[in-house]
Amino acid sequence: MAKAVFSSPPKNELRVIRCRPITATVTKESLTLRLLMSRLAQCFRLMVGVQDYQTYLRHMQLHHPLNKPMTEKEFHRYCLEARFPSTAGKVGKCPC
Repeated sequence: MAKAVFSSPPKNELRVIRCRPITATVTKESLTLRLLMSRLAQCFRLMVGVQDYQTYLRHMQLHHPLNKPMTEKEFHRYCLEARFPSTAGKVGKCPC
């Protein structure tokens, strides 16, 4: 059985004890508030049926990188058609 040998680093080498970002201007409180406000806005948009295009783009980039994403106009038209279908025979939600 081999013994493990631990040696201390040479005196002229620098050791990193703790990393801190150079620009630490964003506080945890402001980041939490910003996240809360963006999630609240997204919630209200989804309540009235407006889909988030940026979330769609992020999803396409992560899960379908080879496919070309729809333009913003195409995306909103697709979402409206999915919610209120205009073709006969498709059952959708009532726009009332």
